[in-house]
Amino acid sequence: MLRLAAQTLRHRTGGFLATFVALAAGVAVLMTCALLVESGWRHQGDPHRYGAAFAVVADRDLTVDGPTVLGETERTTVLLPERGSVPGKVAGDLADVPGVDRAVGDRRLVVTTTAAPGLPTTGHGWSSTALAPYRLVSGRPPRSDGEIAVDARLAGPTRLGPGATTEVVTGGVSRTYEVSGVVGTGGTASGRAALFFTDAHAAALDPHPGRYDAVGVLTAPDADRDAVLAEVRRIADAAGATAYTGDDRGIAAEPESAAARSLALGAGAAFAGYAAAIVGFVVAGTVGLSVRHRRRDLALLRAVAATPGQVRSMLLAEVGLLGLLAGAVGVPAGLLATRQVRDALVSRGFLPDDFTVQGGVLSAAAVVVTVAVVALLSAWIAALRVTRIRPTEALGEAAVEPATGGRARLVCGLACVAGAFSLTVLTGATDGQTALGAAMGMLYLFVLGVALLGPWINQGAARLLGPVLRTVWGDSGYLAAANLRANARGAVAVLTALVLSVGLGGTVWFLQDNLERQTVAQSREGVLAQYALTSGTGLPASAAAEARRVPGVAAATGVRRTSVVVPDRLEPQTVPAQGIDPLGADRTLDLRVRSGSLDALREGTVAVSTARADAAGWRLGDKARLWLGDGTPVTLRVVALYERGWGFGDVTLHRRTLDGHTVTGLDDRVLVRTAPDFGAEGALAELARRYPGGQVTDTARLTGELAEDVAVSGWLNKMLVTVLVGYAVLAAANTLVMAALARTRELSLLRLVGVTRGQAKRMVHAEQAGLLGVALLIGAAIAAVTLTTIVRAVTGATVPHVPATGWTALLGGTTALALLATVVPVTHILRTAPVEGMGVRE
Repeated sequence: MLRLAAQTLRHRTGGFLATFVALAAGVAVLMTCALLVESGWRHQGDPHRYGAAFAVVADRDLTVDGPTVLGETERTTVLLPERGSVPGKVAGDLADVPGVDRAVGDRRLVVTTTAAPGLPTTGHGWSSTALAPYRLVSGRPPRSDGEIAVDARLAGPTRLGPGATTEVVTGGVSRTYEVSGVVGTGGTASGRAALFFTDAHAAALDPHPGRYDAVGVLTAPDADRDAVLAEVRRIADAAGATAYTGDDRGIAAEPESAAARSLALGAGAAFAGYAAAIVGFVVAGTVGLSVRHRRRDLALLRAVAATPGQVRSMLLAEVGLLGLLAGAVGVPAGLLATRQVRDALVSRGFLPDDFTVQGGVLSAAAVVVTVAVVALLSAWIAALRVTRIRPTEALGEAAVEPATGGRARLVCGLACVAGAFSLTVLTGATDGQTALGAAMGMLYLFVLGVALLGPWINQGAARLLGPVLRTVWGDSGYLAAANLRANARGAVAVLTALVLSVGLGGTVWFLQDNLERQTVAQSREGVLAQYALTSGTGLPASAAAEARRVPGVAAATGVRRTSVVVPDRLEPQTVPAQGIDPLGADRTLDLRVRSGSLDALREGTVAVSTARADAAGWRLGDKARLWLGDGTPVTLRVVALYERGWGFGDVTLHRRTLDGHTVTGLDDRVLVRTAPDFGAEGALAELARRYPGGQVTDTARLTGELAEDVAVSGWLNKMLVTVLVGYAVLAAANTLVMAALARTRELSLLRLVGVTRGQAKRMVHAEQAGLLGVALLIGAAIAAVTLTTIVRAVTGATVPHVPATGWTALLGGTTALALLATVVPVTHILRTAPVEGMGVRE
């Protein structure tokens, strides 16, 4: 059978090309997803900062107990949006462990140097140089508060050496320091540059008093490392932290690596799930259609004594060989595409520069096997009907295929549609990722239902459209309606691919547009202040009070952006939050409070968006338990519920609640409202010059910058959906070409019995208009139901925003490609002499 399959592929190249294209493109798409996941799984960051440490104790994630299912408590681990810290006493406890030589506490300060403002730099205490270890290249260690040592990455491009001076901005204040020495690691350094204060000065500058960013453990030469590690882990667990060893020390050194790892794993896995479903639909439809188009050949084999098992083995061998060829083409294409995706993600700030594409063998094996299994299963199912019939009935059965499917197919299709409608209730009752997941499940159930019910849909549509087609195209329309009824089952693959293209594109793409629109609109309408005092390095809490003293200023509100972890029905979620100084906030911000008041916002209280309150089950006056960005658990009383959560974050806290719990401890901006007809711009500009990098901007510009940030965030989702929709549209065109080329004998026979070339063309045009119209109508209806449901659940908007240009591009592009994929091959077929066409194989 393998030799026969190889010969069949060699002599029927055109017939198998469509299947090969679908398989190869599917392998490439899934390879990109899988390799992104594998690269994220292997990414550990750069551990050089703690290269000399045996273990590093740090707090970089939070584990939250979820609901109990079947007696087991579900636990979810989320990354801390603000780097967690460990108590200072942990260093002393670790130093007392037998076998530990030293336990060094490391402080990580956000700093900017005027000598190299574009170079990412962190500040540390001098004692932490032992963890790399750093070695003095020149000069000496810092000995006073006015001295620093710099590493070679900072000294090289800036020519900073012993005796030089430079400005360092930290904590919103610029100070002048003298460089006492230059240090290096003795190898190739990567990651952020570093500078070192004295330990006492670093402690004074640290916004987390009494705590360390991490504690590195250095062991004695003769230490029992297993025993030391066990005790280190015990102490770390007691402190609510984690002991990192080996390559995992890179995550402790740079939590951004953990965030990048999480993004790659999450985006790759989610994308892979959607892509796998689409590839499954496409490959199953394409392979099944290919087998059905060969039913005459297969029937002939059965008539000349080939057993059902032999025919099925031949088909499986053919598809298996095509799968191997598709893997040989799709895997390299996927590798290239993954590198392009990685570069795009890095350039837009989603991933750090040191994120690399790693692995590939595991991904390639998994993808090729997955696509091959789907293709083989599809070929097996498609071949069952032809191979199960008796040889004497084979040719007759092959000549006229049943128009519809069996009872089981009908029942399953109706069940899928019913399940999709039931998910609309779940989507409406949830929010966030839960609602999005339910909506995507609803979308795929609708498409699967259409695929199963396709024969009945096509046949019913042919009957309804028959009069219209006859009116518009005359006799050609009559033939088109008859063809649609007779070939209702064969057109299912085309219908499914087109519905999937329109349904998926119309849902995911326009959902992102609605989220961006809602975020920008809420921010624009909710900011009442005319000006914003900003600084790239952050503003101290005193800036708002200084702004209030400027003549003509009616109100000034400091705003500190952060994220918090809140409970949800299924698992905790990280949501955007803000800390504000509520004094005069009602004149600078309008969060559209629905109950309660921001005037009651104090330490120990919280204001929550109505969407988040519904998701967490909070009501006005309730005690809300949540976790601040550094993992600190807090229980706060809900004093206000507001609507504009998309524009300002789901949680609003008093600014003092966040003191000591954010990385910088600084405000991001101060919103300023001035009295009418009072020119305060000059005084505000003078105030801004007191802070490093300070400036006064119009709040309309803030909204513009927010729109750009949201667009960048939405780019990732739009890129993913573009690939998926592109693959679905390619599959639709591929299927249409295959279906058109399979009609050579049919069109030749019509021309032999008197149908002119023009009449045949008009017939095909009428068929495609009917089939395309039904597909676009169903796809648009599915997208409308899904999009409306999820937009209402996520944003509260009753009617989703759908740009006319977007729908025109989606429907027009799909229509143009579908018509092109049919007209070109049919025109080629009609150029063939009818007598010659009758002798062509199917």
